[in-house]
Amino acid sequence: MSKASFFPRSQRAIMLACLGPTTAFFFAFWLLPVTRLVMLPAQQGWQTYFAVLTHSRYLNSLLNTVVLSVIVTILTLILGATVGMYLARRQFRGRELLLSLLTLPLSFPGVIVGFFVILLGGRQGPIADLTQALGMGRITFAYGAIGLFLAYLYFSLPRAIANYTAAAEAMDTSLEEAARALGASKYNITRDVWIPQLAPTTVACGAIIFATAMGAFGTAFTLSSKFEVLPISIYNEFTNYANFALAASLSVALGLITWAVLFIARIVSESGNRTLGRPA
Repeated sequence: MSKASFFPRSQRAIMLACLGPTTAFFFAFWLLPVTRLVMLPAQQGWQTYFAVLTHSRYLNSLLNTVVLSVIVTILTLILGATVGMYLARRQFRGRELLLSLLTLPLSFPGVIVGFFVILLGGRQGPIADLTQALGMGRITFAYGAIGLFLAYLYFSLPRAIANYTAAAEAMDTSLEEAARALGASKYNITRDVWIPQLAPTTVACGAIIFATAMGAFGTAFTLSSKFEVLPISIYNEFTNYANFALAASLSVALGLITWAVLFIARIVSESGNRTLGRPA
């Protein structure tokens, strides 16, 4: 019996009627803009699609973005897993309050996060005041790679902590107890019990953190005066220079890299679920 036979004709008509606005929204606000974005660089020649690889400025911007995103992702996963495991395994007074404070930055937009870094490491921040008092001049770090790194880490870490805490609380403790009973060391438990069970969270969370760092604009716009990343290059091209074709080309490159990472993460997650016998 087909699935359609389970629904009366009236319900199928309602479902088709609801599908109409959804389809129209998909075409109007996703398919048409994306198609336009992909075709726009062709107006200046097909070589425009490869501008991010043939022009040193845009290539450096791309490399800056990818390297920064990878470093932020790795460190965020390490710190997030450590804090998440600790919070999941420890019960103490004020635990829920601490967890809510650690995840508070989730409510802040990127501009505010960048402003926090400026307040700390900007020209009028306490670090600059301290270095001046020590006779070293006013040293700042907010407007370059270090400032962006700290801002991205601050912005990404709450997501990792929340995800790892939830995943650690759902772990099968019987496996760990069995390993302890067999005399496994803390290192072996971490390697053979914790890491495999947290692997799906690590893959999914890492992909989202990387994608977020690659496309972050508000934070980069606030801090990247000395360290250009690809979202700022795109912004400059279509806002300051009205070079829409080149901006579209850079956008396509950024989107392809991010999509590839998300796609690979999905494949790895599905493969891991099949290995563990879980539904994909």
